[in-house]
Amino acid sequence: MKKTFITLAILAMTMLTMTACSGQSAKTDGVNNFTIKRGTNLSHWLSQSRVRGEARRLHIQEDDFARLEQLGFDFVRIPIDEEQFWDEKGNKLPEAWELLTNGIDLALKHHLRVVVDLHIIRAHHFNSASNKLLFTSEEAQQGLINLWYQLSDVLKKYSNDYVAYEFMNEPVADDHEQWNVVVEKVHKALREVEPQRTLVIGSNRWQSYDTIEFLRVPEGDKNIILSFHYYNPMVLTHYGAPWASIGKYKGKINYPGIMVSQEDYDAAPEEVKGELKQYTTQVWNKDKIREDFKDAIASAKKYGLQLFCGEWGVYEPVERELAYRWYKDMLEIFDEFDIAWTTWCYDGDFGFWDQRREDYKDKPLVDLLMSGKGLKK
Repeated sequence: MKKTFITLAILAMTMLTMTACSGQSAKTDGVNNFTIKRGTNLSHWLSQSRVRGEARRLHIQEDDFARLEQLGFDFVRIPIDEEQFWDEKGNKLPEAWELLTNGIDLALKHHLRVVVDLHIIRAHHFNSASNKLLFTSEEAQQGLINLWYQLSDVLKKYSNDYVAYEFMNEPVADDHEQWNVVVEKVHKALREVEPQRTLVIGSNRWQSYDTIEFLRVPEGDKNIILSFHYYNPMVLTHYGAPWASIGKYKGKINYPGIMVSQEDYDAAPEEVKGELKQYTTQVWNKDKIREDFKDAIASAKKYGLQLFCGEWGVYEPVERELAYRWYKDMLEIFDEFDIAWTTWCYDGDFGFWDQRREDYKDKPLVDLLMSGKGLKK
C-alpha cells in the first residue's frame, strides 16, 4: 500500500511538473491572472524587417529577456508579420515559428508575460492607404481567422495567465463598423478554440485614443484588454522622422506649452504648415494628455476591463530633455489611471538599447521608465 501511495504521489508530482513546464492553466472559467503594467515592444525582429537567417536568430537572445527582467519590466509585446510566418501560398515558414516559441519560453523563464501581436498581414497594412482588403473581403477576413487558428494551435500550450493574443495592430478602416465586424468574427472564432485566452483588442484608425469609444467590445467577456496607441504631439514624438510628413519641420519645438512659435512657423516649409499650425495655438502638457485619454479610460471603466497603451515613445534624435518631460507626464497619467504600457520600443529608432554596441543608448530613459509604479503583487 505504501508503495502504491508513493507511486501515485510521484505520478501526481510529474503531472504537475509537466503542466507547469507546458504553461497550461488549470482554470476553466472566470478571469485570467494576465495582469500587466510596464513593458516594451520587441520590434523589428519578427516584424517590419527584411533580416533573415543568422542575423534574425541573433537579434533577440536570452540576455535581452534577462535584462528586461532585471530592469523591472513585467511583460513584452512581440509584433509578428504574416510574411515572416507564412509564404504567399500559406505554407508555414518554420524558422520564424521556432524563434517565436523560443522567445516566449525565454520571456516566461525570466518572469515576463507576453502579448503576441499580429502586426502586419497581407490584407492590411497600417501605413498603406490602399491596402485595406481586410475590411471589404469576407475571404480576407476568413484568412485572418485562419492565421489565428494556426497561431492558436501552436501557442495554446501556454498558460492563459502568461500569454495573450492581440488580434491585429492599428486597423485603419474607412468606417468604424467595418473594424467592429472583423473584431466580432475573430473574437467568435478564437473563443471557439480558446475560451479563456486573454485577447487584446485595439480601436480603429491606428488604434487611436479618440476612436476607442466607437469600438464595439464583445459583451460579457472579462478576458479582454482594451488597447490604444499614443504619439501626440507628433511634432515632438516624430520630430525629424523621415517617414512622417511632420518630420520635415526642422525649427525649434517646446514642451510643455505652445510647441511652435509664430516666428518658427512662418519660417517653416510651406508643405508642413497645414499640419504644423495646430502647434502654434494649442498648449501641450500633462492636462492635455489626460484630456486625450478620457474616452479610453471611460470605455475601460464601462466594460470593467484593463486599459493598455501598446505603443508610445519619442524618436531617438529628438532633444532628450524635451523627450524626458513628455515621458514623465505620460508615466504619471499611466500610474494615475492604472494603465498598462509597452514603449515603442526596445532597440529600434525609438528604443533605449543598442544591440550593436551591446550597451544602453539611453539609460536615463530606462531610469525614468522604471521610476513609476510597477506591477501590483
